[in-house]
Amino acid sequence: MPHPTSLAQRDHAVLWHPYTQMQTAPLPIPIVRGEGSWLIAEDGTRYLDAISSWWVNLHGHSHPAIAERVSEQLRTLEHVLFAGFTHPAAVELAEQLLALLPANQARVFYSDNGSTAVEVALKMVLQYFHNQGQPARRTFLCFQNSYHGDTFGAMAVSARGAFTQPFWPLLFDVEFLDVPVPGREAETLAQFDALLLRPDVAGFIFEPLVLGTAGMVMYEPGVLSEMLRRCHQAGVLCISDEVMTGFGRTGPLFASGLLTEQPDIMCFSKGLTGGTLAMGLTTCAAPVYEAFLSHDKMRALFHGHSYTANPVACAAALASLELTRADECTAQRQRIEAAHAAFRQEIEGQPGIRAVRHRGTILAVEYDPGEGTSYFSRLRDAFYQLALDHHVVLRPLGNVVYLLPPYCTTNEELGLLYTVLRRMRELVLDFIPAPNLPEILHD
Repeated sequence: MPHPTSLAQRDHAVLWHPYTQMQTAPLPIPIVRGEGSWLIAEDGTRYLDAISSWWVNLHGHSHPAIAERVSEQLRTLEHVLFAGFTHPAAVELAEQLLALLPANQARVFYSDNGSTAVEVALKMVLQYFHNQGQPARRTFLCFQNSYHGDTFGAMAVSARGAFTQPFWPLLFDVEFLDVPVPGREAETLAQFDALLLRPDVAGFIFEPLVLGTAGMVMYEPGVLSEMLRRCHQAGVLCISDEVMTGFGRTGPLFASGLLTEQPDIMCFSKGLTGGTLAMGLTTCAAPVYEAFLSHDKMRALFHGHSYTANPVACAAALASLELTRADECTAQRQRIEAAHAAFRQEIEGQPGIRAVRHRGTILAVEYDPGEGTSYFSRLRDAFYQLALDHHVVLRPLGNVVYLLPPYCTTNEELGLLYTVLRRMRELVLDFIPAPNLPEILHD
């Protein structure tokens, strides 16, 4: 057998990629450099990163300010265990974040990705009630089609679907609610009220305002605020999973900033370091933290990771946070939001379009191929390839295609993305059986 020579061939010989059927998948595209909103392949081809490399990149690839801060930290302290020790970057990052988060957030617990940030939150809730002498309170409320990660606790509070089916017997039971999309709020609140009467309910975990992998399904701050208010009346703790929505994606710095009632616990990752290094973080209100304080060591939160509060990751997060808080970044997000709004007005209601959803820098187009919405829609691979043919990186959620670009993406680059979405509509019209098309298109 010849020895693999290209980077893609070498990859295929030794690696196993996420969410990939390795037997049938094409060779991966080898990326060797990043610059702004662009990824540069081994052969020099440039690809516009329309999804921020799985929603993590905020300010563009290889940002010099973040690189300099990381380099400086590497030359100072690369890592120290975080049990019994601390370091300046961890303290400074916690201080800065708590000053920006809702006023009830009082403590920061570091981990290393979004799933672990959620695991920490779930364990906080369960042990909170255990420490309070209420161990029977262990049921979580979640939205249908939600996604909170791929570790076992995070899978348990996520949708039961194809991705988790082999593990269903091992996941703890939860209660699923309909998403309170506009026009359906009353139905969800009625479901919610019935569940809150149960004495075993411990927590409500949610993706605030936007359910990512569900197809960027969106709902309004008012109904979420009301749900949190009812939880608090029932003594139920609320977990806001801001792994995707945090750091400006929905408009304000945090989606929870649009709420009038605040969560007890918040989870962060993805944009936390500007897409530079893996890191997770969970914050909580003072009463949650105080439930673990005792002379009894067994009441402590026994959770940790080897790289908890890694100084280099903290340095990257501090640099990214400084960029995010700058007026220039605010203007960039507002510009992208306005461009998305204009494109939505243009394409909404056109043949082949089922729905267009938009909040902040997130835009999702749900195409109508004459069948139901599905992650495994026959259009998914065609959409993916069409985007690559235009040198654009997208990751369609079946027949839902979303844009979630880095904030440095220019208007010209946004124009390319909108062109690709228009071409996808043309592709959809070729897929739809003729009887499903409006009469005007049959002429």
